[in-house]
Amino acid sequence: MPRIFLSFTVLSLAMLAVALSGANLAQAGGQMMPGGPGQMPGGPGQMPGGPRPSLGGPPDEDAAPHASTEKPDAAASKALKAAMKSLDKAKELEAAAAVATSPDKKAKDMDKVSDNYSRALDQFTEALSNKGDLVEAWDGVGYVHLRLGAYGEAIDDYNHTLALKPDLLEAIQHRGEAYLAVDRLDDVRIAYMDLFAHAPDLAGQLMRAMQRWLADHQTDAHGMRASDIAAFGQWVAERDGIAKATASLPH
Repeated sequence: MPRIFLSFTVLSLAMLAVALSGANLAQAGGQMMPGGPGQMPGGPGQMPGGPRPSLGGPPDEDAAPHASTEKPDAAASKALKAAMKSLDKAKELEAAAAVATSPDKKAKDMDKVSDNYSRALDQFTEALSNKGDLVEAWDGVGYVHLRLGAYGEAIDDYNHTLALKPDLLEAIQHRGEAYLAVDRLDDVRIAYMDLFAHAPDLAGQLMRAMQRWLADHQTDAHGMRASDIAAFGQWVAERDGIAKATASLPH
C-alpha cells in the first residue's frame, strides 16, 4: 500500500507540472502576437513581408497602407483620378509655356510640365498595376510617352488601348503621330485614311503633323532616302488636296 500511495503522489505531481507548463506556454504564445513584447519579424505590429496594424492599439496614421488593404478596382480608380489631374495640369502649363514671352518663365513652365507628365506617368502605371484593362489609363500613358518623346513606348501603349477599344479615334491619331516620329510612313498613311473616313478633324491634325515632318525632313533627311521623302511628300499633297475639296462640298 505505501508503494501505491507513493506512485499516486508522484503521478499527481507530474500532472500538476504539465498543467503549469501549459499555462506558461499559453502566456508566452500571447506575447508573440503583433503589438506585444514578443513581436513577429519586421518590427512592431508587422507580419513578415509588410506592415500590419498592431492588435495592441490603433494603427500608425503615418504608415503607408498595405496594398492588400485596398481593393484593386478602388485603388485603380483613385490612381486614375490623380493621373488625369496631373495630366490636365501638364497640358495647362504646356499651353502657358507656348505663349510665354519671357524665356525664364517659359523655362520654368516647361520644367513644371515635365514634372507633371512624370507624375502622371507614375500614377497611370499605378492604376494599370491594379487594373490592367483600364482603357483610360493605357490611353493616358500613351499620350504622356508621346509628349515625352518615348515614341516606341507610346506605340505599344496605344496598341493596348486600341486592342481594348478599337474605335477610340484620338488614340489612332496619336499613334499615327508616334509612327511619324519613328518614320513608319506606311503606318502613318493607314492611320490617316482611317481618320479621314471617320473623323476629318483628327485627320486634319495628323495632316498638319505630316506637313511639319516633311518640312523638317526636306531640310535634313535624318538618314532617310530622298526618294522615300519625296514619295511621301507627293502622297501628302494629294491627300491634302482631296481633304480641302471634300470640305468645300455642300453638306
